[in-house]
Amino acid sequence: MTTTATLNDAVEQIKEQVIAWRRYLHQYPELSFHEEQTAQFVYDTLLSFGNLEVHRPTKTSVMARLIGSQPGRVLAMRADMDALPITEENTFDFASKNPGVMHACGHDGHTAMLLGTAKILSGMKDRIKGEVRFLFQHAEELYPGGAEEMVQAGVMDGVDVVIGTHLWSPLEYGKVGICPGPMMAAPDTFWITVLGKGGHAALPHQTVDSIAIAAQVVTNLQHIVSRNTDPLDNLVVSVTQFVGGTMHNVIPGSVSICGTVRSFDQKLRESVPALMERVVKGITEAHGASYEFKYEFGYRPVINDADVTRLMEEVVVETLGPQWVEHIKPNMGGEDFSAFQQKAPGCFFYVGAGNKEKGIIYPHHHPRFTVDEDALQVGVKLFVNAARKIVM
Repeated sequence: MTTTATLNDAVEQIKEQVIAWRRYLHQYPELSFHEEQTAQFVYDTLLSFGNLEVHRPTKTSVMARLIGSQPGRVLAMRADMDALPITEENTFDFASKNPGVMHACGHDGHTAMLLGTAKILSGMKDRIKGEVRFLFQHAEELYPGGAEEMVQAGVMDGVDVVIGTHLWSPLEYGKVGICPGPMMAAPDTFWITVLGKGGHAALPHQTVDSIAIAAQVVTNLQHIVSRNTDPLDNLVVSVTQFVGGTMHNVIPGSVSICGTVRSFDQKLRESVPALMERVVKGITEAHGASYEFKYEFGYRPVINDADVTRLMEEVVVETLGPQWVEHIKPNMGGEDFSAFQQKAPGCFFYVGAGNKEKGIIYPHHHPRFTVDEDALQVGVKLFVNAARKIVM
C-alpha cells in the first residue's frame, strides 16, 4: 500500500536531485516561446525515467503520460518553464549565464518539482489506476500564452482533474496557500494614443497640447473604478506607461498611454473597453484632439473548483499538517493556468518560498528574486500525494 509517509520518504531521497535540476535550469533561462534548450532538457530527463510516453505537443513544450496498469481517472499536473527579460543581480554560483534573461518568477523551481514528481511516480506504474499527465508548459509570461496552445494541441483531452502550483515569495516557506473559487484575475491590456498638435512650448495657444489632454485622460480613467463600478466588484485600472515629448520647450503632437485592467467577473470585464473609450473620446473631443484606442483581452481568470480545492487542502493536511494551510485572499495577478481549467475542474495553489531569515525577501520579477530551495520538496510532496488520492 502506498502511504503518505512512503511518498514523503521518496521525495526526501531525491531532494538534492530536484535542487540540482532547479539550479541547472536557473543558469540557462529562456524567454517565452524560445524554450528550446529547456524543453529538450526536460524531454531527455523524462525519457531517462522509463514507463513514460513523452511527447512534444508544441515546439517548446513537453508532455509525459504515465498510463497505469488499471483503468481510472486522468490527472494532469502542470509546470511552466519560461523566464523573463531581466538582468540577474544575484551572485550565487548558479546565476543566469544568459545575459538579460532570468528566472525571476520561480518557473525553474516549478519545472524541477514536476520532474521530481514524474521520477517518483514513474516507478509506481503498477499502482496507478488511470493516468497521470505531466504538462511542461512554455510561455506563461507572454500573451497569448502557452497554455492555450497546449490545450489546442489536445493535452487536456480526457483529463478529469488538473492541478498546478506557484512558488510564492510573499508566503513564508512551509505554508501552502489555498483559495477556493476566484483566485487570480483576468489580465487585459490597453493602448491609447492622444493625437494633438505640436508646437513651441512658449506658444501653447497655437497647439493642441497632447500632454495636458493625456494627463486628464489618466486622471479620469480612475473614475471607471471609483464611479462606474459597483464598489463590491473587483476591478483594477492601472496606467503603467505615459510616453511623449522630446525637448523641454516643445509640446509634442502625440502622447502614448498603456496600462492594464484586472477583473474576475466576465460581464464587468466586457463592459470596461466601452467605458474607457467613452472617457478618452469625451476628453479628446472637448479639447480639439483625436485619439487611437486598442484593447486586448488577456488570460481568463483563475477560478478554482470547490471540490478539487477541498481535495488539495486535504492533501496539504495529510502531507504536512493542518498548521501549514494558509487560506489566502484572491489577488489581481494573472495566470494562464486558467486555460487548463476550461477543460477540467482544477486547483491552482501557492507553495511558500520566502524566508526572511535567509534573506529571501525579494518580490517576483525582481533582479534579485530567488526561492527557498527547501520549498521544492514541499511542492513535490503535494504533487505525489495528490496523485495518491486521485489515481492510486
